[in-house]
Amino acid sequence: MTGSDVPGPPPKTRILVDAGRLWGGGAATGCVAALLAVVGVLICQDVLKVRLTRPALLVHVSDSLAVNYALTAFLLAIAATGMAHLLILATPKPRTFFAWLVGLATVCGVAAPFALEAPVSSQVATAAINLALGVCTGSLISAVMTRTTAVSRGPRGAGPAPLGTEQLP
Repeated sequence: MTGSDVPGPPPKTRILVDAGRLWGGGAATGCVAALLAVVGVLICQDVLKVRLTRPALLVHVSDSLAVNYALTAFLLAIAATGMAHLLILATPKPRTFFAWLVGLATVCGVAAPFALEAPVSSQVATAAINLALGVCTGSLISAVMTRTTAVSRGPRGAGPAPLGTEQLP
């Protein structure tokens, strides 16, 4: 019996993250979300003539709702990227937990306008923008997670499967 025939413990599994591409994808997602927020505000207010409910925004740097909404959407996408990175490193099914967290946050964003005193048309329009932002951010970051993580099985010297070929479950 040779040394290679002796059964041993299964090889250790390591999660590999291409952090630069993950955060690059998060920044790109933030830009898309910011533009989506601007488009949503412009369509609702300027085309449909619906005055939006003033949602709780993370930043207030301008008198322009579109600018504040865009910056908030960008910052929330960056926060989602950080959460995704943490989940990749710390949980057994990171995309499942990410989907649940983003889904629940999106439900909160959709419900929030209805808690404010405003016309129903304003509440619905604001909720629609928030829904679009949640779906946009969740789907893009989830896709980025898929392309920037890999599983390495084997001894420390063994190379991982190329990113994008063997994905996390």
